[in-house]
Amino acid sequence: MTTTTSPVPESGPPADGAAPPRPVRLIHTGSTTEIPVHLLFRDDPGPAPVRLRPAVVSRRPDPEEGPGQPARQEEGRPGEQSHRGRPAAARPRPAVPRVDPELVERPARVLPGLAGVLAGMCGAAGCAATSWWAGALPPFAAEALGGAARGGGAGPGPAQWAAYAAAGALGLFGFGGLARGRTGRAWVLGLFGRYRGTVRRTGLLWVNPLLLRHRVDVRLRHWRSEPVPAADRGGVALRVVVLVVWRVRDTARATLVVEDHERYLRECVEAALLRVPVAAPGASRGAADATQDALTRLVAADTAPVGLEVFAVRPARVEYAPEVAAAMHRRRIAALDAQHRASVLTSVVDSVEDTVTRLTTRGLVELDDYERKVLVKDLTVAFCAGRGETGP
Repeated sequence: MTTTTSPVPESGPPADGAAPPRPVRLIHTGSTTEIPVHLLFRDDPGPAPVRLRPAVVSRRPDPEEGPGQPARQEEGRPGEQSHRGRPAAARPRPAVPRVDPELVERPARVLPGLAGVLAGMCGAAGCAATSWWAGALPPFAAEALGGAARGGGAGPGPAQWAAYAAAGALGLFGFGGLARGRTGRAWVLGLFGRYRGTVRRTGLLWVNPLLLRHRVDVRLRHWRSEPVPAADRGGVALRVVVLVVWRVRDTARATLVVEDHERYLRECVEAALLRVPVAAPGASRGAADATQDALTRLVAADTAPVGLEVFAVRPARVEYAPEVAAAMHRRRIAALDAQHRASVLTSVVDSVEDTVTRLTTRGLVELDDYERKVLVKDLTVAFCAGRGETGP
C-alpha cells in the first residue's frame, strides 16, 4: 500500500493583519480515507477546515476468486468502519450431532425357516444320491436301500465330484442360514461393512449365512447409575443417583453410528447433570419434577440421533457431597444448639420474672431497685445452673 501526500489550497483569504494559513496536506491511501497531516502533529496550530471526499474502501482479492474477476469495492461515509474490520459473527454450534440421513433402519430380506430346512434336506439327499451313483455307499446302506451298490470301485469321477459340491453347498446354505428370532431381540445384518437391514421377526427364519449378524436388545430397559457429581441452583456440590428408562429405537444407528450406545447414554446423562441444576435434598415435589423434565428433554435430544429413545431420567437419590455434607452437619448442629439455648434462656427469664412478680405482689418482700437487680441476678444464675445439671 502506497501513501502519498498532496497539498490542498487554503479555504479562504487570510484576515487583515494575520499570517496566511499554511496549506493543508492530505495523506491518500489505497484502503483508507483521506487523513489530514495536521492530525499527526498536535503541537501545530490547527489549519482551516477541509471538506473531505467520500472514501472508497477496497479489499484484497481472495485466493478463491479467479484472476480475471475484479475486486469488489464498498463505498461508505467518512468515519464508517468497513465490514472487514468488524469481528466475524460466530457460527452457532449444532445442537445435536449430525448423522448420515441414509443410515436408517430398514427390514432385511429373510425367508421362513421351512425354506432353509427343505434346502438342507435336499442337499443331504443329493449327497446320498451322488454317493450311490459313484458307488461309494457302504454295503449296509446299499442293503437298506434295497439295491446293490453301483460302480466298479474306481472312485468318483469329475461329474460325481461336481454333484457332491453342489449338493453340499445347498445343504450348508440351507442348514447354516437357520436362525431363531426372539421377542425383544433384533439382528443387524451387514455384508463387507455395508448395512443390509434389520431382522425383528420372531420364530424360525432363514438368513443368508454370508451376512454378519449383530444381536441388539430392543426391549424397554432401565439403567441405575452410580453417584454422579452435580450441583443445585446455588452451586452446592451434590451426588445424584439417576434412573434412566430407555430403549433402542433405530438398531442401525445404535449399532453403526457409535461404538457402544450404552456407554454413550451414560456419558450423555453425566453431561446433562453438569448442565442442569438439580433440586437439593428436601426440595418440593414441583422442583424435583422440573429437574426430571429438564434432564429427560436434554438427554433425549442428545441420544435421538444415534437411535436411542429416552423416556425418563429420574433422580433416584440426591445427597450432598461428602465435604459439603460435613459442613451442613456442623451448621445444623450449631443451629440446633443456638435454638436450644434461646429456648432455655426464654424459659429462665420467664421463671425469674414470674418469681419476682409473685414475691412483690403478695407482699412477702419489699425490694428497691438495687435489691431487685441482685435478686434477679441470683435467681437467673440458680435457674441456669439447675437446668445445666438436669438438661439433656
